[in-house]
Amino acid sequence: MKKQTLAIDTPYQHPDAYGALSMPVYHCAAYEFDNAEEMADAFCGRSDMPDYSRVTNPTVTYFERKVAALAEAAEAVAFSSGMAAISNTLFCLASQGRTILTSRHLFGNTFALIGGTMLRFGVRPKLCDLTDIEAVENAIDDTTCCIFMEIITNPQMEIADIRALADVAHRHNIPLVADTTTIPFTQFSAKALGVDIEVVSSTKYISGGATSIGGVVIDYGTHPNFGKRMRQEMLMNLGAYMSPHVAYMQTVGLETLDARYRVQADNALTVAKAIKDIPGIQRVRYPGLADDPYHDIARRQFGETSGAMLTIDIASKEACYKFIDNLRLIRRATNLFDNRSLAIHPASTIFGNFNERQREKMDILDTTIRLSIGLEAAEDIIEDIKGGLKY
Repeated sequence: MKKQTLAIDTPYQHPDAYGALSMPVYHCAAYEFDNAEEMADAFCGRSDMPDYSRVTNPTVTYFERKVAALAEAAEAVAFSSGMAAISNTLFCLASQGRTILTSRHLFGNTFALIGGTMLRFGVRPKLCDLTDIEAVENAIDDTTCCIFMEIITNPQMEIADIRALADVAHRHNIPLVADTTTIPFTQFSAKALGVDIEVVSSTKYISGGATSIGGVVIDYGTHPNFGKRMRQEMLMNLGAYMSPHVAYMQTVGLETLDARYRVQADNALTVAKAIKDIPGIQRVRYPGLADDPYHDIARRQFGETSGAMLTIDIASKEACYKFIDNLRLIRRATNLFDNRSLAIHPASTIFGNFNERQREKMDILDTTIRLSIGLEAAEDIIEDIKGGLKY
């Protein structure tokens, strides 16, 4: 079946007693077994029966199986947030004395996790320009446990060569971990590009309009024992499993993901083209634009669409604040890929707790505004941007 069909018609793991068309929400903590042997099999992973909702729940399992089917993956594991998906993945792969090879061009909390929190546990970051494949090759040593990347960096809009990074990683027997939140797995295949482990903030496109917070780790089964350790250690010991109600809402969101994404991506390209020459806008960054420095690699890796995030640069931080304050349709809010269009000033919010020198090294500019383009009419979004510039 095509992905859009799979998103709607993936069968339940067990038939529903009442023939419900939507997977019921199993709001329960524990499950009764017929006998002691059946209980032991469930707890030790020898059956697919749920044992305890901190680690397995039928509603969450159905969401995970649907994601795995859409991504053509060995397994998917659902978490309480995108950051939980990232942190559990990295704690699963790393240990004291190991290093994570990554870029300075990361989402603020991801950078803080790798460069701060994990450092306290003896795991060090090694920062490298991931667009320089030779530099990446030279940066790997015996301590490197993985390469971690974002497929379109937030908010720098940088795109590295995923296939080349995967080849380097695999030559050194380490996994490539990719945060693919900016382009949904219904649009492109991370597996085909060599990604071993995919992490996604399902809060974004998947949730269906910012209804809930969640994250997913998609395991392609190419790194030994990752899936087993994730289930038997990370979920059991760290307790960040997705809740059943969130899984229900995000399962419903998956059904319309492809349709919503295509409208948002089309809107983003229309908006980017329309505003790139407006007086007052110094630069528009969107890989769908033919003159964007990452346009060719975006087309090669992601196909005909380039996501629904773009950035604009205007005169100053003060001008950015005035622009945001002047908006009437676009919401002043964090998050990405809501049904509504959103605007934020990354330097003073997402990266507000980094000092000026740190932001400079991360290429976070005071002049940048990040826009997440929603499902409104593109013409109305464009008019609101024009209105925002009247200060």
